Amino acid sequence: MAGQSPPMLQIPRWIQLVTLPLLLLLIWAVAGAVRHVVFLFLVAGLIALLLNPLVRGVTRFWIPRGLGVAIVYLLFAGLVAAVSIALGSVIVDQTRSSSHRVDSYFTTEHGQPPQTHAERDVDRLQVWLNHHGLRRIKVRKQLNDFVNNIRTKDVQKYTTRAINFVEGAAIGTVKLLFSLVLVLVVSVYMLLDMERLSAAVNRRFPPPPGSPPLIVRIERSLVGYVKGQVLLSAIIGVSAGLGLWLLGTLGLGPGLAKYAVVFGAWVAFTELIPYLGPWLGAIPPFVYELVVHPISALWVALLFLFIHQIEGHVVIPNVMGSALRLHPLLVIFGLLAGGEIYGLPGVLVALPLLAAGRAMWEFFSERIELERWDETGGEPLPVPVEVETTPTDAPTEIKPSRAARR
Repeated sequence: MAGQSPPMLQIPRWIQLVTLPLLLLLIWAVAGAVRHVVFLFLVAGLIALLLNPLVRGVTRFWIPRGLGVAIVYLLFAGLVAAVSIALGSVIVDQTRSSSHRVDSYFTTEHGQPPQTHAERDVDRLQVWLNHHGLRRIKVRKQLNDFVNNIRTKDVQKYTTRAINFVEGAAIGTVKLLFSLVLVLVVSVYMLLDMERLSAAVNRRFPPPPGSPPLIVRIERSLVGYVKGQVLLSAIIGVSAGLGLWLLGTLGLGPGLAKYAVVFGAWVAFTELIPYLGPWLGAIPPFVYELVVHPISALWVALLFLFIHQIEGHVVIPNVMGSALRLHPLLVIFGLLAGGEIYGLPGVLVALPLLAAGRAMWEFFSERIELERWDETGGEPLPVPVEVETTPTDAPTEIKPSRAARR
């Protein structure tokens, strides 16, 4: 009858005690044996659930679902390819330029007497120490020996290696995009059958009156997570880029103003990696300033320390708190478990899976209950007890008190 709540599915005690643990062990064993396949299908399912709202929106304009899936995927693939090519080209070009700058800093001599920028900065540091009452600290000889050691070992060789590494990483990224074809194909099949899957789930598990279906709940949780993550990456990336630009403009970080956009984009990208991302994002600008102007590296470290404090205490609680609605301990456990099971890709997929799992838990918790083990509400059960009696007495049934039962 319309308007009535769906019947509750009660799980008996014997299933709770025996069948459910065995079922969980079986699922774990099978998933461990084919974990790569399971991972691919999980990623494909997440992509299908994320894109399904867009497909529904396209099909509202009297467009067949197959054509709608094709349109959404072409737009999605074009956007990913354009962003990847743009970022790859910018990163490779800027890395090449910065490597030449580092090489010139250590090897090219200027002025009278001829000195490199590195040697001149060492002299300035010694002068600063002398003017501030630190004459006993003699660093000129040690640092000049260090600079000469780097120069004699051909810094161009190391910068060339860095360029080759970045170019190889860019090529590897392109190859990775091609390797994702299998995931995209699986997700396409899932999207094409999503309406039938949703209808089958609704027939078997009809939602309570006024409550959205299970598939819609999962879609909303994933969309909320993606919105929160994109907003978080944009806030941190823009903040880092603007801060580095200000350091370069004010003269506190030579060269930072020129590469602020690249460093900011890198910080925004690494922010997608939970917990490790903020530290990975700070490494390139810190190392760059450590090589070009060591004292300026301190300002870079202070800038990122400030950004991370604002991120941890203001941005994440307000942005991601409403997106995930999960306890921080559960988030940490999910990230560690994802890393143990599938490395870095597992860490990236852990949070969206937790968001989807929370939506499923909320849905089924309204429908399933475990049969109570204490059906009497705490009242003691009558227990037959044999007592020593005289021949004329008979066995007596007594009820033990609450204290005796304890």
